[in-house]
Amino acid sequence: MTEKNALELKDLSVAYRVGRRNRAVLRDVRLTIGQGEAYGLVGESGCGKSTVALSVVRYLPRNGSITGGSIALDGKDVMKLDSEALRRARADSVSMVYQDPGKALNPSLRIGRQLTEIFELAGISGQAATDKAIAMLNRVRISDAASVMQRYPHQLSGGMQQRVAIAMALANDPSMLILDEPTTGLDATVEAEVLDLIGQLRRELSASILFISHNLAVVSNMCDRVGVLYAGMLVEEGSTKDVFNDPCHPYTVALLRCLPRGGQRKDHGRLDTIPGILPGIGANIAGCAFADRCALATERCRTELPPLYDLGGRLSRCHYHEQAQSLPRATPADAASAAPKAAAPVLRVEGLNKTYGGPGRPLRAVKDVSVSLRPGETLGLVGESGSGKTTFARLLLGLVPPDDGGTIELEGRNLAPRLASRTEDQIKALQIVFQNPDSALNRSHSIRHILSRALKRLAGLSGKALETRLEELVRSVRLTDRHLAVKPRQLSGGLKQRVAIARAFAGDPRIVVCDEPTSALDVSVQAAILNLLADLQSKQDVSYIFISHDLGVVRYLSDKIAVLYLGRIMEFGPSEAVFSGPHHPYTEALLSAVPKLDRTETSRIRLDGEIPSAANPPKGCVFHTRCPRKIGAICETQEPELTEAEAGHTIRCHISYSELIELQSLKSAAPESSLQRRRVEKLDTLDSKENDAKNLSGLKIYETDAGLQS
Repeated sequence: MTEKNALELKDLSVAYRVGRRNRAVLRDVRLTIGQGEAYGLVGESGCGKSTVALSVVRYLPRNGSITGGSIALDGKDVMKLDSEALRRARADSVSMVYQDPGKALNPSLRIGRQLTEIFELAGISGQAATDKAIAMLNRVRISDAASVMQRYPHQLSGGMQQRVAIAMALANDPSMLILDEPTTGLDATVEAEVLDLIGQLRRELSASILFISHNLAVVSNMCDRVGVLYAGMLVEEGSTKDVFNDPCHPYTVALLRCLPRGGQRKDHGRLDTIPGILPGIGANIAGCAFADRCALATERCRTELPPLYDLGGRLSRCHYHEQAQSLPRATPADAASAAPKAAAPVLRVEGLNKTYGGPGRPLRAVKDVSVSLRPGETLGLVGESGSGKTTFARLLLGLVPPDDGGTIELEGRNLAPRLASRTEDQIKALQIVFQNPDSALNRSHSIRHILSRALKRLAGLSGKALETRLEELVRSVRLTDRHLAVKPRQLSGGLKQRVAIARAFAGDPRIVVCDEPTSALDVSVQAAILNLLADLQSKQDVSYIFISHDLGVVRYLSDKIAVLYLGRIMEFGPSEAVFSGPHHPYTEALLSAVPKLDRTETSRIRLDGEIPSAANPPKGCVFHTRCPRKIGAICETQEPELTEAEAGHTIRCHISYSELIELQSLKSAAPESSLQRRRVEKLDTLDSKENDAKNLSGLKIYETDAGLQS
């Protein structure tokens, strides 16, 4: 008997009713997911990925309707289920994890109530439901589950909220799990933990997964097969390895080229981008939907819809699939940024601290941070959520005042701690681009009004001078005159972020703080925004403070990196020195958590537990409670100094720079016999009490890296 597929879509078509007519969003989508299989769905925002997910559970918005095709879950036709059968299917067979757990969880109910409700619907109540809820939280690796049960969603970190959402989705042991951007906005370590958890639970439950993401590296690591969606059509499908290593559709080729790969940096050339924009919903598509953006397109592509060509187990909707990888670049590869000028620092920060008072212990969010920034230079800030990155940015901008004693200098002059006390020139000189342009832009005003207001306030312009500067500003961020007349809600995420960048540059700033400006953008828009920031920096000699969880993006744009943990700089130095290593053990763990597109087998360094509270930081080295390279009592009692490892590269660790080189090079050491030999050499060095702790640590690390047992 043939095993039923977990999910099967046959010629699925979906439309949204807008302006009194149906506008096509999905067009004849056909895909299958086998039992226990993980299937990735990728493509730009607006391609229809989330609409596929919502269609599977018949949860489309009111103006959405399925206009053709069929959906089968475990062999049952979803379209033919009555309301009761559909409710049972949603409760028992399929679960969904949404992109933003903060919106998926009820803010007015405690976590325990939201979890026990799931079991009560299944007929389990009282203490039995509570026990099962605690067991589910333990299953998703939430420590102190009983305490978490008593908290509200806002009292949890983003990673914990996402794990709670996953626990709720898995409470009914579903056979089909739909994950819609489940790791967007999470830092690298939490993302890795969530992905590990999903992989483990998939094995335990033999669940099938539909994984929707714009993070191609995550899909590469999580999924067996991948489908590429464009303008509501499936344009390529195959095994993840084949599609990402040997793409056969120009759109897939273009998506992969948008990623900063192999340590690519702005001074080595620009990222490639995809010209033009997606067809709008309901657009009349006669030929290939990608033809208007494809440099390989011919007249045949514009008039004849390509079928899904079967290429021996994989599919490509392209008339010229054999030529796909010869797609010309849309962005010149040789456009590179010049090195920052050897000039006096435009920004100098010395001994910056920030302590928040309140009931209980004071919370030290930033401790003794000192950095400098030259004109045309980018400082990347990295670290887990709660490490102090955004607080540091707020201190620079004067949004919160620092503690007494530290100094912030802009072009050699002290900055007042509060924004209200700063001069107009100082306010113009320091601007910010926020993570979410939807929240940063006034939805009731046109783009013209938003930018004109910034030019009046920051540049003091009016009349013809304002109009001239407005035209220059719009061109500099690659918008057009037609964008000026619309309101933010009428623009895509990428266009809204360009408006936010234009507003920040209205007063010719000296420094722009970029707080996660690309985290919610798909790879094509991200590449365009990163290129734009690099170009503006080259032309205007502006400096950036760049905050991001995406370490590949940070490496591309940054000249220097500061790694923060509990408000302290654990490592600081030139970008390539920090990324190439040797690293602080915390930096090493962050880098090991980054998913790789090529699916190379690398051992991830797992950090125990959550980042501690800044209100009660560990004594000694604040990282010692999670550090995989802890060397003994000295880590628990004495905070290490930030010492220079090499010119301009400083590390805060009790392990010496030479030992870090030796320890971190072991992973590339050749044969096991060599590692065994070095293990014996380490044992032979245990000849003095003062060195015992450090040598035993070295032995432990050798064994961990080599897979040896004591």
